[in-house]
Amino acid sequence: MGSFRVNGGIKLKGEIIPQGAKNEALQILCAVLLTPEKITIEKIPNIVDVNKLIELLSDMGVKVTKEGPETYSFQADEVNLDFMETEEFLKKASALRGSVMLLGPLLARFGTGKLSKPGGDKIGRRRMDTHFTGFQKLGAKFNYDSKNEIFHIDGKNLKGCYMLLDEASVTGTANIVMAAAMAEGTTTVYNAACEPYLQQLCDMLNRMGAKISGVGSNLLTIEGVKKLGGTTHKMLPDMIEIGSFIGLAAMTQSEITIKDCQIPRLGIIPETFRRMGIKLEFRGDDIFVPAQKHYEIETFIDGSILTVADAIWPGFTPDLLSIVLVTATQAKGTVLVHQKMFESRLFFVDKLIDMGAQIILCDPHRATVIGLDRKTELRGIRMTSPDIRAGVALLIAALSASGTSIIDNIEQIDRGYQNIDDRLRALGAEIERIS
Repeated sequence: MGSFRVNGGIKLKGEIIPQGAKNEALQILCAVLLTPEKITIEKIPNIVDVNKLIELLSDMGVKVTKEGPETYSFQADEVNLDFMETEEFLKKASALRGSVMLLGPLLARFGTGKLSKPGGDKIGRRRMDTHFTGFQKLGAKFNYDSKNEIFHIDGKNLKGCYMLLDEASVTGTANIVMAAAMAEGTTTVYNAACEPYLQQLCDMLNRMGAKISGVGSNLLTIEGVKKLGGTTHKMLPDMIEIGSFIGLAAMTQSEITIKDCQIPRLGIIPETFRRMGIKLEFRGDDIFVPAQKHYEIETFIDGSILTVADAIWPGFTPDLLSIVLVTATQAKGTVLVHQKMFESRLFFVDKLIDMGAQIILCDPHRATVIGLDRKTELRGIRMTSPDIRAGVALLIAALSASGTSIIDNIEQIDRGYQNIDDRLRALGAEIERIS
């Protein structure tokens, strides 16, 4: 188990380039199973979850070639379906939540799928019903072995249909779209997720020969095709990293330029941080965050306390609420952070309270943050990273705090952030990885 030792209170300065989007990568990598032809993917992030999925694809017989520092090619012309019957497959797949999106391509192309219950962040219930209900509506036969927690799916005769999803699940929509891409007939998916990463997947599939319309909306129409071909795809920059770096700059009073942000694809993320009082300048496709000693949280028009809540796209992404929360601890003013989707994601605030933050955890979904306006510095402590996003929020707190902090269980941070310690040191941070 690794840890970070962080000496806080240092102002940072420089440029940083966001990695390729983690959540997009997990979808795009699974899609390589849809064709026997070569697919080349650019800007793949070098992070634990993505590397695990690439290794799993290789174990399944996909030919994986590293073409450059962030570029890989994949060719799934000799997929070994027998590998899915092994304990090794079930063990590796269960360690990675994104592995569930292997099922859609496997059903579409091979008519069968098997998977153990996926893992991932421990942030509350993350049900799989949307995925499997969608497969069943396409005609797949589903069986769940509750004793061994293994899903078996027979999808030899998938047929297009109309479906109204019970939730706008991003991974669920991705799985259904990939399965429907080669189903017989037309599939209409209403209440579909429409995040930029899902749009990227649909655009890639269309370049491969799929017929998907309505991309970018919550109503998708997929006309099934007989086969899909190869393509080249470049991933978006990770919007969660971009938001994290904005919060980092504000908390550490740093002047940071975030490069190549694809600003039009960020939705309301920049505006939400502006409502927290953080100044941002768009310079072409870069975001410049000037050093700010003070930043003040806005109120609603009637003067009531600002609420920042997560919502399905184009609402505010739940993955950045942890960053908003930690950034608010040194703002002037008060904000209510409302995490609607996951009931365990705010429990990390006890570490921030130990550091001196003023936070009231109202319930598992809501926390009220009373900003200190830098009148009192956070203090360094020893703490443990509970999940990817909370881990980075604690890292930001540590970088802004007085004294030294130790953050344990940094494997969680490594799951989502590429070489984060090296990149922060390039900005002037004092951070080292220790055993």
